[in-house]
Amino acid sequence: MTDPRDTELSPQDCLVAIMVAISASDENIRTAELVKIQSAINMLPVFGGYDSERMKHAAQIVFDLFEHEDGLDALFELVRQYLPSRLFETAYALACDVAAADGKLAETELRLLEEMRYELDIDRLHAAAIERGARARHLT
Repeated sequence: MTDPRDTELSPQDCLVAIMVAISASDENIRTAELVKIQSAINMLPVFGGYDSERMKHAAQIVFDLFEHEDGLDALFELVRQYLPSRLFETAYALACDVAAADGKLAETELRLLEEMRYELDIDRLHAAAIERGARARHLT
């Protein structure tokens, strides 16, 4: 198999990869998280024209990268390479929504969100607003 780091991704593939990464971060991908990912792909304008069959490809890249010790660093390298910086906050917002989808945040999800804020250079106040919005949307 080819190295996933050598794969070219669309901006939408990067967004999917971020969502899959946050879902897989606790080693337990829940149905609510998968539904949230699929819903985002089906409903959000940023995914207009995106072939949802590519979701499997983007997810496999994440799984392949996570098998390596430096996989998370490689994922962020790909995201920074192929995702326009204007969509970094969108990526973070989608990650927050997926993390909140099942009603609980695992420590691993919180650590990955922290790493995303750093890697994507998300302003602290913007991150707080994004997180608050995700929390509000997922209250029961």
